[in-house]
Amino acid sequence: MSSATPGSTRATVRGLSAAACASLLAGCNWVVLNPSGDVAVQQGRLVVQSTVLMLLIIVPVIVLTLLFAWHYRASNKAATYKPEWDHSVALELLIWAAPLLIIIALGALTWIGTHTLDPFRSLRRTDAERRAPPTAPTLDIEVVALDWKWLFIYPEYGIAVVNEVAAPVDRPIRFRITSSTVMNSFFVPALAGQIYAMPGMETRLHAIINRPGNYEGFSANYSGAGFSDMRFRFLGLDAAGFEQWIGAARSAGGELGRDGYLQLAAPSEKQPVRRFAGVEPRLYDRVVNRCVAPGTTCMRDMMAMDGRRRTLTALAPPDACSVDDPEGIGRATAATRD
Repeated sequence: MSSATPGSTRATVRGLSAAACASLLAGCNWVVLNPSGDVAVQQGRLVVQSTVLMLLIIVPVIVLTLLFAWHYRASNKAATYKPEWDHSVALELLIWAAPLLIIIALGALTWIGTHTLDPFRSLRRTDAERRAPPTAPTLDIEVVALDWKWLFIYPEYGIAVVNEVAAPVDRPIRFRITSSTVMNSFFVPALAGQIYAMPGMETRLHAIINRPGNYEGFSANYSGAGFSDMRFRFLGLDAAGFEQWIGAARSAGGELGRDGYLQLAAPSEKQPVRRFAGVEPRLYDRVVNRCVAPGTTCMRDMMAMDGRRRTLTALAPPDACSVDDPEGIGRATAATRD
């Protein structure tokens, strides 16, 4: 019975290690660096360019550190020993000039990219080869982060869907995003970068999908017990497929009103896809202003009343009473009319 030699054993181990690494990498999803939406493509390119610029300094520093450590090791008697040396103008210029140039280039690249990819900014192109037509219709989607699920409202079509969202290929999308309770984060890696969803506030995201597909979306900000399952599917469809998807939602029946929303907003985990054929008008606006529940004063109305009080206080005569006093309000109102 023959036994393996040490050399063959090492070769076998190396082969198995390489096969294991290859199998692990084969399962990796490089969606961030190979997305299907033009905004995400530009963001991925910005990440790569910034990394390359930083590596122009990092790699030489690492190489020189190892080289100097090896060359000036204690056992190398041939290395020049200069205990009195402490300064070199040429070396100082090289050490400081190179990083400074990299920082300037990186700052310029980041500044341009930040303004070009501003999520509130309307899209100016369909992809790298096509500019967006001036009359291109924008698809409005209202997004509400709930505990622990996502609600998508299509005001143009009067439908709503839970944990699933769809858009036609090459059509600009404008997401209006808010949250019902705590801060969350809306993220579809194949489409665009993450953007926060905050209660009582609205953020926006302009994006576009350029290839049909079924993509993953999820919450990228921890928000409680059901955070791990707070996921949804983003469907990139052709025009006919999108119309069919809209038709499927309309045929589902049911209307999402204020009472239905309050029930839906109650904490729940692993919520299946649900579709509503109708949505109460201005429901999303009520969610943003935190006045879905009956009898609740909307934030915009509270701010308007506060603004009026401040105006009346500023215009009141010096001898007027406090604006909280009805008589004072009356005198201030009279002064405003005068």
